[in-house]
Amino acid sequence: MDSSASLVGNRYWVLRHGKSIPNERGLIVSSMENGVLSDYQLAPDGVAQAQLAGQSFLEQLKESKISVDKVRICYSPFSRTTHTARVVAQVLNLPFDAPHCKMIEALRERYFGPTFELKSHDKYEEIWALDEKDPFQRPQGGESVDDVVSRLTVAMELMEAEYQRCAILVVSHGDPLQMLQTIFHSAKQQRGDGLAERIQMSRVASVLSQHRNFALLTGELRPLV
Repeated sequence: MDSSASLVGNRYWVLRHGKSIPNERGLIVSSMENGVLSDYQLAPDGVAQAQLAGQSFLEQLKESKISVDKVRICYSPFSRTTHTARVVAQVLNLPFDAPHCKMIEALRERYFGPTFELKSHDKYEEIWALDEKDPFQRPQGGESVDDVVSRLTVAMELMEAEYQRCAILVVSHGDPLQMLQTIFHSAKQQRGDGLAERIQMSRVASVLSQHRNFALLTGELRPLV
């Protein structure tokens, strides 16, 4: 029996936001202050990616015999993720309000700190090298891998408490979604009593340091569990 069957009470998919204006400009936009600005929402190519992701999600729902009325879209408050979630909701013909769509602050982008904010995307390599060496070490003023996993656990517990037997699309960002997949992959192998306990058992350096193995392209949809 798949151990993930008892891990959660819903089916989950993850979707990284479509190509954004920061992606086009090669900028790191990770603070809440900047992230919610409309200047940093999706680029035209990103809208097209979100539409394709919505269509792909719809096809996967049909294959799994899941009706659209069981879908819930949970998304980060950043403008690029909100924009992506809104486009997907339109494709699915779902109203972009409760109970179908919910903004969850804990799904926000990883904050890389003031040293990296609004700097070149090339700087990501420095952060990921640090992550691989020590996923508990924070970039100056920013969040470590474990910091992000801590709040992602809160987000998962919230969704599990609020929804039952739903198909949940988690619309977030590259680093958080890499980490979410990492801890789920590990949690499925653990022998704990519940989701939170199994995630806690997965919060070790040997697991967290490998999050880049689960990298997603912009607009990429992937089943989680």
